[in-house]
Amino acid sequence: MSWNEMWANAALCKGEKADALFVKGAEQHKAKVVCGACPVRSECLAEALDNQIEWGVWGGLTERERRALLRKRPNVTSWRGLLETAKADHERQIATTA
Repeated sequence: MSWNEMWANAALCKGEKADALFVKGAEQHKAKVVCGACPVRSECLAEALDNQIEWGVWGGLTERERRALLRKRPNVTSWRGLLETAKADHERQIATTA
C-alpha cells in the first residue's frame, strides 16, 4: 500500500458519525479504536499534524497527543513527508521478510 491521496474515502471512520470522533475524556479511547485498523491512519495523522488541527481524534491520536508530538518534534516541516517515508520503509521491510 502506497500513500493514498484520496485517504478520506478509504478511512474506516467514514461511516461513523462525525460527533463520535470529536469527543472528550474516556470517549476518546473509543474513537481511537476505530483508527487502530484503519488503512489510511498515517495519511489522516499527517493531515492533522501538518494543518495543526486542534480538535478530535485523527490518525489514532487525540489533540493532546498531537500537541505533545508537535512540541517534541518542532523541526519537522512536513509530517506528510516524514510519515510517507516511514510508511514506505515499513512496507519494504515487510515485503523483504515475507
